[in-house]
Amino acid sequence: MNEVYIMKEGRVSIRARILRIMIAWLSPLNTAKIKKSSGENGKKISETPWKCPVGFHITGIQNKNFYMELLEAEQNPNCLVILQLHGGGYVGAMTNAHRSTAVLYSRMGKGASVLTIDYRVAPKHTYPAALDDALYAYEWLLKQGFKEEEILVAGDSAGAGLGLALCMYLRDHNRKLPKGIIGMSPWTDLTATGASYTENYNVDPLFGKNRNDLVFESAYIGANNPKDPYISPSFGDFTGFPPMLIQVGSLEMLLSDSYTVAEKAKNQGVKVYFSEYKGMFHVFQRAMFRMPESKAAWMEVEKFIEELLEK
Repeated sequence: MNEVYIMKEGRVSIRARILRIMIAWLSPLNTAKIKKSSGENGKKISETPWKCPVGFHITGIQNKNFYMELLEAEQNPNCLVILQLHGGGYVGAMTNAHRSTAVLYSRMGKGASVLTIDYRVAPKHTYPAALDDALYAYEWLLKQGFKEEEILVAGDSAGAGLGLALCMYLRDHNRKLPKGIIGMSPWTDLTATGASYTENYNVDPLFGKNRNDLVFESAYIGANNPKDPYISPSFGDFTGFPPMLIQVGSLEMLLSDSYTVAEKAKNQGVKVYFSEYKGMFHVFQRAMFRMPESKAAWMEVEKFIEELLEK
């Protein structure tokens, strides 16, 4: 892969169009579920038990403040471990979708282990709780014997923003950074002032046409400055960061979040692989291999990881 800024052109697939319509119809219900998934009483979305696929095993780890799961391939595991930070607007808990994503990350990483953390969320736990938990997980991996150059930080939405914040914190405290960063539709501007918050307001199927949505009312900020780079990495500096892959959909209100980070990072000497997918919505990669666009995105992830492992 070369350093790229790509707009994935071409016709939007029929499956993607159907899914986009469904998301727009269901988005008010989904937003309500996310807000309820981890509130003052710590309630989580009710889901059926997740079944670990054949060829993998999963270990639950309960820490003092939060829970995490380590997914490992049973055959031919490699030295890479992916620290997965889930999305959910800093108010949603880890779900089965993230467990399934962990499996796909492991496969794209040719047997990589994946540590997914159910970090503390707002409104009960505001900043810096999530960042503290991400840092704890990173240090936990080091204590297990992984080296920094064997760790890849990956996340979607708020989790992608949290991953960038984690790397900023590590860099600012003279710590070694991970080998790479993957950000799927990263939420990096909690001030919600980027151009796409206005330009895509009427077309974003998930967050659009709703000023009361999570992107405009973030409980995670608490009493802190939303421009703090550890809260909104868009306002930070990326000097010294490892290679990063950023993917985003062209219809997202968070589109400018990705552009801002990619442009700043590139200008500050970071190797950036950036792909904007035409007609795509927030975290479209969750469709996995069920539609052409999400499949292409995961193939891009696989190639990115392959290059990292070669170095």
